[in-house]
Amino acid sequence: MRTVRRLLYRDIVSSVFFVVLAFLSLFYFIDFVDELDDIGRRGRTVGIAVLAAAYELPGHFYELFPIAVLIGTIYSLARMAQSSEFTILRTGGLGPGRALGLLALLGVVFGAITFTVGDYIAPLSERQGVQLKARFSGGLKIGGAGAWLKEKRSTPEGERSYSINLQGTRANGALEGIRIFEFDADGRLVQRIAAPQGRVDADGVWTLDEAAVTRWPVARQIGEPLVHEEHQRQLRWSSSLTPAVVAAAVLPVATMTTAELWRYSAHLSDQAQAAQNHQIRFWKKALYPLACLVMVALALPFAYLQARGGGVSLKVFGGILLGISFVLLNNLAGHIGLLRSWTPWIVAATPSLIYLLLSLAAFTWLVRFR
Repeated sequence: MRTVRRLLYRDIVSSVFFVVLAFLSLFYFIDFVDELDDIGRRGRTVGIAVLAAAYELPGHFYELFPIAVLIGTIYSLARMAQSSEFTILRTGGLGPGRALGLLALLGVVFGAITFTVGDYIAPLSERQGVQLKARFSGGLKIGGAGAWLKEKRSTPEGERSYSINLQGTRANGALEGIRIFEFDADGRLVQRIAAPQGRVDADGVWTLDEAAVTRWPVARQIGEPLVHEEHQRQLRWSSSLTPAVVAAAVLPVATMTTAELWRYSAHLSDQAQAAQNHQIRFWKKALYPLACLVMVALALPFAYLQARGGGVSLKVFGGILLGISFVLLNNLAGHIGLLRSWTPWIVAATPSLIYLLLSLAAFTWLVRFR
């Protein structure tokens, strides 16, 4: 059995990583060509374009690896079936259950690789890529109305709620376009702070430069102005919002790990903000490594098809279509679940569960009736 395991694993692993290399080469070329349009602007060179495209590779690897596992495993098993190697292995004692167990173990290893890349390498690489582009584009701009953060806390004046709006970040990492709205327990606006830029310290204290403070007194005395306005060259504003929470609101979701997605979705829930989108993303990211296990199970029935049922190229093409359909269903389930307010973990698990059941049903039918 050790010889059979070594034969299967060596052939499948080499095929999978050959497919991964082909995919990454194609996507790197596309990203590099896309970066060529910005050469010469703000000091961007060909070297910067090469580096920016390289920073995208771990993210592409994470997204494409389950599909590469499917295509590579189908290619390996179909080629072995066509050359009768798999038939010899079956007559030598490789039963369906044992074959499924061998591939399941390999799927777990592929899942561990996916988790490692997706939770450690890809977020760091994406963050470096964002910082590189921000340095040469003057900063990171947030589309629409910007990013919004909320906070509630008790003060000597009573219960206060805060809404913080951020427009983006500058090339030096400072926050840009900061607006802080303070409301009392009755929902009345009592203070507004606006600053062109600022930073968040590790202890949660915001340092705002050139801050304009506008106050609306709740209990106003006779002759007192309706609005108090003042300008401070530098204002320190205490908050419970940590730099990690602020970074999660400003940076793209691809830069967040599974734990960061969980913490940020919990923060949104605690502040009565819409958290389902990030909850779905958390469960999809947490369950995504299991897709490799589903892919190897989906590829196993191709080893039991007769050679006259189609050549290797036809079976590989079928595997590509299966991989594309899985990605489409996975993305579609996320959007529909968000619109219908379905339970996040069910939305994330349903596509993998459907394809796993289909693969096991096809495998059982082929073993019993073919």
